[in-house]
Amino acid sequence: MNSKHTDTKAPALRARNFPSAEEEAAASAQPTRYDGPESAYRLAFTDTSFLLREELRPVRMQLELLKPELVQQEQGIESTIVIFGSARVMPPEQAMAALEAARQAGDAPALKRAEMAANMSRYYDEARRFAGFVTERSRQHATPIYVVTGGGPGIMEAGNRGAHEVGGKSIGLNIVLPHEQAPNPYITPELCFQFHYFALRKMHFLMRSIALVCFPGGFGTLDELFETMTLVQTGKSRKRPILLFGREFWETLVNFDFLVETGMISAGDLGLFRFVETAEEAWMALAEHYGFDAPVTQTGEYADDI
Repeated sequence: MNSKHTDTKAPALRARNFPSAEEEAAASAQPTRYDGPESAYRLAFTDTSFLLREELRPVRMQLELLKPELVQQEQGIESTIVIFGSARVMPPEQAMAALEAARQAGDAPALKRAEMAANMSRYYDEARRFAGFVTERSRQHATPIYVVTGGGPGIMEAGNRGAHEVGGKSIGLNIVLPHEQAPNPYITPELCFQFHYFALRKMHFLMRSIALVCFPGGFGTLDELFETMTLVQTGKSRKRPILLFGREFWETLVNFDFLVETGMISAGDLGLFRFVETAEEAWMALAEHYGFDAPVTQTGEYADDI
């Protein structure tokens, strides 16, 4: 018996039963009568005014948690090293130009500030070189390590720049501030995020981090450093290397021994961090802790039998 089939293409077994939100949003046309700004006709998830309502804060916080998480999962990012430090530290060439200008101007206070800025600019180079080491030397690891910074200028720029210059990806977690802070140009575009909530930004700094590397900085750097040390000290976060670049800067800024002497911290808490001076020394500290440069037989599944 002959039969004619009008539908020659069977639907896939896993075909969607309902349109996706993206399809619905694209197909949703606003009737003329209801296309004004006062209209409530828009789909809730396409209505920016609705999403920005005070009552929707928990939803916005969840979105700030989910977006960077999902993107990093898609990019295969599992391990990161966080580089913190001041946005005010200049590249050496810029600092030297400012120093020369101050000398020519003959302004004593400005000259003193320019001399300090030139001295601090060495940390820009160390952050840049360190990020290059991390990116290049972990490239062949089963789990490559990615540099993550706050995404702004100064030490943050140096971190992203170092990774970029060796052909690697890096992450920038920017924050909306009263004064404009544009992302530095060295962040991998698909890994450049912007946050409204400081707390969620700081959470993302630590969620994948295997180490924290802290260069000289101000209030923001101190906030990020001491929150991390508090989380490790109290057991809320696993212990990981915390490297402080520049012993002289940090010991002048914070009298850690005095905290021990007055009983504010335990002597053992001084082991939460380590001072380093150069990019090479910082990498060696991490390699020693994690066995990065050891032979495979010493760092693999059968390490206990040697």
